[in-house]
Amino acid sequence: MNEIVEEWINKAEADFATAEREFAVTERTNFDAVCLHAQQCIEKLMKGLLIANGVTPPKIHDLAHLNRLLLPVCTDWNWPLEELHFLSRAAVEFRYPGEIADLEQASRALDICKRIRARLKELPGLK
Repeated sequence: MNEIVEEWINKAEADFATAEREFAVTERTNFDAVCLHAQQCIEKLMKGLLIANGVTPPKIHDLAHLNRLLLPVCTDWNWPLEELHFLSRAAVEFRYPGEIADLEQASRALDICKRIRARLKELPGLK
């Protein structure tokens, strides 16, 4: 495995651990952070997979855009856009005043993250 791809995976796994750890907190859970780190995990895995397939990923955070880049180079990959959009929106919207993630939104973000993460890690290039 390429050293850069491995670094993307390690950073993604750190974000995943942070999301899970924060979600498990019983007092003053930062649901915004759960959403952000769930999205960051998937973004980094997708970028690692792009690199593994010879594509330099752009400096963007939109998972649907990364998905469009992956489809032609990784034919085993496919994911519902609705869930990718949810993670992207949750990571951005809850970082700013006026929007606060709740338990339900954080739970959904983490669930989507877990399922996408498992699927991505099955694909050649991230194994």
